[in-house]
Amino acid sequence: MNSESMSPGATGDATGQDGGTALLEFREVNTHYGAVHILKDVNLSIYPGELVCLLGGNASGKTTTLKTLLGMVTPTSGEVVLDGEVVNGQPTSYRVANGVTMVPENRRLFKRLSVKENLLLGAYLRNDKAGIEEDLEYVYGLFPRVRERLAQKSGTLSGGEQQMVAIGRALMSRPKVMLMDEPSMGLAPALVQQNFELIQQINDEGMAIFMVEQNANMALSIADRGWVLQTGRVVLDDTAEALLANPEMRSAYLGES
Repeated sequence: MNSESMSPGATGDATGQDGGTALLEFREVNTHYGAVHILKDVNLSIYPGELVCLLGGNASGKTTTLKTLLGMVTPTSGEVVLDGEVVNGQPTSYRVANGVTMVPENRRLFKRLSVKENLLLGAYLRNDKAGIEEDLEYVYGLFPRVRERLAQKSGTLSGGEQQMVAIGRALMSRPKVMLMDEPSMGLAPALVQQNFELIQQINDEGMAIFMVEQNANMALSIADRGWVLQTGRVVLDDTAEALLANPEMRSAYLGES
């Protein structure tokens, strides 16, 4: 699984410092649930090869952001753009087929299916058998433990093993950008560091990753850039390094005074 890595600057514009075009972006996106205004004039951009994180407290709009990127929520105004194409009216299946994949919160594996069956579900929109086999081998290389458990029911795996399968399943769609919803949630503390190291490895191999995560310190330690949402608005937008050093960020989200 090869992907071309690029290193755009910390900018909300559609073009990075190297002239690369954003893979996925929001342009002045507003969303509502009935009369409740959730996302408010949000601008986001994810470029090829980047690892970016979205931080914020409960009810800040992080989940709605992911649902809007995936097509589960339609903006009331603004544009969702995938690889240069406005996809507001396109369903989730179209977005997956065109390069967006998701590692959901709490893994959400099909627990009665085997590990291999769960992995193959990630490739359900593909019909290139040789490519699917190639990508299975890529996943096995990333997660040797997964290869050892291919016939095992996924519901019998540990939390860490289930996370490996969930990431592997997402990779099987051969995405351009991977969305991750709270990847550390439900993992034993000893596994959290290992999980973030795996995420960083996948990113280092060229995969663009957009991660929603409560563990701000850990997320920013591996990210290129980050945004902070507060009641549906982006209140901070900077490089990960700058966010880690930001006094406001340290006080509000990193638990430091």
